Amino acid sequence: MAKQYVDMKTPVIEMRNIVKKFGDFVANDGINLTVHKGEIHAILGENGAGKSTLMNQLYGLLKPTSGDILVNGKKIEMNNPRDAIDAGIGMVHQHFMLVQPFTVTENIVLGTEPRKGVALDMVTARKNVVEISERYGLSIDPDAKIEDISVGMQQRVEILKALYRGADILILDEPTSSLTPQEIVELIDIMHNLVKDGKSIILITHKLKEIKESADFCTIIRLGKYIGTVDVETVTENDLASMMVGRKVTFKVDKPQQEPGEVVLDVQDLHCLDYRGVEIVKGLNLQVRRGEIVGIAGIDGNGQTELVEVITGLRKGTAGHAFVNGADVFNKPPRFGFDHGVSSIPADRQKHGLVLDFSIEDNLILQNYGEEPYSRKGILQRDAIFKHATQSIEDFDIRPKNSEKRAAGTLSGGNQQKVIIAREVLNDKDLLIAVNPTRGLDVGAIEYVHKYIVDQRNKGKAVLLVSFELDEIMSLSDIIDVIFDGQIVASIPGDQANENELGLMMAGGGKKND
Repeated sequence: MAKQYVDMKTPVIEMRNIVKKFGDFVANDGINLTVHKGEIHAILGENGAGKSTLMNQLYGLLKPTSGDILVNGKKIEMNNPRDAIDAGIGMVHQHFMLVQPFTVTENIVLGTEPRKGVALDMVTARKNVVEISERYGLSIDPDAKIEDISVGMQQRVEILKALYRGADILILDEPTSSLTPQEIVELIDIMHNLVKDGKSIILITHKLKEIKESADFCTIIRLGKYIGTVDVETVTENDLASMMVGRKVTFKVDKPQQEPGEVVLDVQDLHCLDYRGVEIVKGLNLQVRRGEIVGIAGIDGNGQTELVEVITGLRKGTAGHAFVNGADVFNKPPRFGFDHGVSSIPADRQKHGLVLDFSIEDNLILQNYGEEPYSRKGILQRDAIFKHATQSIEDFDIRPKNSEKRAAGTLSGGNQQKVIIAREVLNDKDLLIAVNPTRGLDVGAIEYVHKYIVDQRNKGKAVLLVSFELDEIMSLSDIIDVIFDGQIVASIPGDQANENELGLMMAGGGKKND
């Protein structure tokens, strides 16, 4: 643990009685936070509890309605992020703040570009980016454009951007939500190295295991109120979960035995290219049957993202077939797949899952806005749309309540995810494709989402689950297909899966399919 490095005499951050209101809504209600030099301090709370709002005030993106912020004992008015940066604070945001058409290097050095005379020195900039990425063990392609790289790689860029600026106090808002298990281990090592050098880290995460493995102290927030601060060594994961949601949380997934039915998804000899024009899916075969959850286990970058994009019509393949209910969706538009039974929870909720400027009620009917009762003779029926949204918000615990008209982009990341899950589950299609469905969700919400996924399976739907959370794959899947180098290399009954064996196969070793 990092606690050996903590200087308890030196509070580097003090937030005293912070209140933040948005109209009549109180997002933070008298919250206190104290962070010491060389400390990893976790902030834990349900989706919409006010964690990011609190940190956005520390970073100058929002101003407190009342309360004080002190950095190294000095009261500071955080009017904008520049004030925070000048005070030695850096922040990695949950929702990426990257310029999509720019390269990785251009994003990392943006605003701090080295110059040679009056010209930008991008050769030196690239060299500096490569050096810092190697120093912290975060491998990236410095020349790739942000719009062409995976969610996980974009998260690395955000982390590197903050490290590049050399902040002494680093705020990490859900930094591991898109990382593989191996990358998470590497990040925790990086955090420990940083605090060993005297830096301080505030870690917002829903992952209790990560808190236990990395943090010294944890402050819990529930419904915008301060619940308490605990020494992480003295509490269990169950203790933390109960404090966060105010009730006992069940981690075990209840999944009754059942015989799967006929094949719904049949992928045959599929090939496709990645954004560089390199073949990444190489003759992949896959089947998912009714009443069955097939989990894809693999390290990011082995073709699982491209596989899903081909099935859902977001990417063209170069060869093969993908049959859904007997109809070949290969190289067909997304609407064709939807009409033939495909529903999907995408990997990138903001890029492919939501129209952020649209209201929650409109996002909930994106695919079926032309159908009754939401439309009659080409005219949207606003009363029916509102009623549908109200029921969905209640059933799926989307927060804040009574937010039907609110823009989806104003919700927390976890609540944005709930909007997508509500829409896709209620579409009631024969095939549900779920890609990292619990990314950014708290344990209470994860419990809820897992229940809905299993309910789909129990109702005779076919479910294809792609997740970088190996625990999630192992607990939900009836069949686990291991993907490596663009092919399914092993298919294992879920109840016979072994974490070590799966990890070995995901890295290219161990037992293979004949």
